[in-house]
Amino acid sequence: MAPEKAARLHELAMRTGRDAAQMVEEAVDRLLEDDAQFRAAVREGFEAIDRGDFIEEEEMDARIARMLGT
Repeated sequence: MAPEKAARLHELAMRTGRDAAQMVEEAVDRLLEDDAQFRAAVREGFEAIDRGDFIEEEEMDARIARMLGT
């Protein structure tokens, strides 16, 4: 880790009364969970496409235009 980042992490840990290593572990846990959710959403999207469950770009543009009143 770059010294500047380590210093900022240490400062944050001191301000919040938490352990820096624990904060890093929690951040990694959140990153991994976010990545898993993103990958699941992408898989779900591809499955919808495979089923033909989607609309064409022109229809989406029309829907957005109606929503915006343009």
